[in-house]
Amino acid sequence: MPIELNDVVFVIQSQKQSFHANQAAKLKQDIFQQAEMFSQYLPTVLLIHELSKHEGAWTIIPIIPYLASTYGKKSWIFFCEEQTRVKITKLLEVLRRYDKRKEWFLGKALHDEQSTIIHHYAFAEDPVVFKYPDFAAGWSMSLPLVNRLAKQLRNEKPSSDFTIDLKHEIALFISQRSKGPSLTPVREFCTEDVTSSEAANCATTFHTYLPFCGKLVEKENIFFAVKTCQKFHRERIPIVKKTWEKEVALIEYYSDHVDDSIPTLYLGIPNTERGHCGKTFAILKRFVSNAVPEVPWLMIVDDDTLISIPRLQRLLSCYDPSEAIFLGERYGYGLSTGGYSYITGGGGIVFSREAVKRLLHSGCSCYSNDAPDDMVLGMCFSGLGIPVTHSPLFHQARPMDYSKDYLKHQVPISFHKHWNIDPVEIYSTWLANEDGFKLHQKTQRTKKEREDL
Repeated sequence: MPIELNDVVFVIQSQKQSFHANQAAKLKQDIFQQAEMFSQYLPTVLLIHELSKHEGAWTIIPIIPYLASTYGKKSWIFFCEEQTRVKITKLLEVLRRYDKRKEWFLGKALHDEQSTIIHHYAFAEDPVVFKYPDFAAGWSMSLPLVNRLAKQLRNEKPSSDFTIDLKHEIALFISQRSKGPSLTPVREFCTEDVTSSEAANCATTFHTYLPFCGKLVEKENIFFAVKTCQKFHRERIPIVKKTWEKEVALIEYYSDHVDDSIPTLYLGIPNTERGHCGKTFAILKRFVSNAVPEVPWLMIVDDDTLISIPRLQRLLSCYDPSEAIFLGERYGYGLSTGGYSYITGGGGIVFSREAVKRLLHSGCSCYSNDAPDDMVLGMCFSGLGIPVTHSPLFHQARPMDYSKDYLKHQVPISFHKHWNIDPVEIYSTWLANEDGFKLHQKTQRTKKEREDL
């Protein structure tokens, strides 16, 4: 079917925080520059954080009615991340293969190797059967599909309260709940590096992504707060000490029991089975007190979080701690009807000192000691107008809980949970050093190539 550049609307899945907004603006400019070389028309390129004051715009579903009403006469909506690189002539070639009058859902297909908690153990009998798009490679919907989804959304609201893994939930919404098409895999939607020989036939590419902006943040500028309790002093704390603790300069352990051998501190908040909001806010107050060194960054983690400190130092080089930064893996609650975004605590939550000061000055606080701390923090920062800054390099779960192809183009910063794994081995394989990580990636690629033969 004939398709021209002005038949495609590009939507960059951008963020409000200044570093990410600048990255998205550069991609927008690159698309315009390509367009100027062969077309008299500049395409429509939208930055998702500019589309709506509604905090849930990043979850895509709330903006579908807007896309349908504003661009309903176009042919395709193409979504991509700020680090996706698009060859628009090749993209048009790809889209011309599909009848624009029909409903299409296109992308690079991911699947789960096993049923996983982050997908609520969906398709437990055969998790491989369900395909969902890798956002890093870009993905697309034809306008007939967008228009029908918009009509459905005007009549009924999405049922899920939580947004955990958006790419999986988008696919569920389209193909299962809306009885739309399943994902059609597109081989030209790639996550290869643009310099790779395999990228020649790709319409999209993606750089294995760990941002670096010139100078590592010094270890002495990051304070680590580990939440623990007495029952895990002998089980989990030795893992922290054996793995990432040796990489840090400033760290304290907060528990319900003082143990000088670790050592731990008791902040006057009794342990709770869940939530830990009281303990987290006590940590935040301690961070801005005279009790600890005055440094620009705070990271709060669980006692079963595994972290690469050098990669965190590299990532933080791209952020200005004089801004209110609230950083980690983003989840959402009730975003189809208002709600708020939050950083899920298991992968670690990073705060700039400015963010902590503004939060505490606002008076926003826990409604109980066992309230869910990550969600209360999200609610508080949302009320202050401070956006969650999302990085997919923080992980709420274990490596085996994510698609192998998804992790292949990442340089992960954290994983969480010790269930049925050797956490020291996971740390050594995925987080401890760059050479080991690259060797692991190469082994995984070789294994996949053998399986494909």
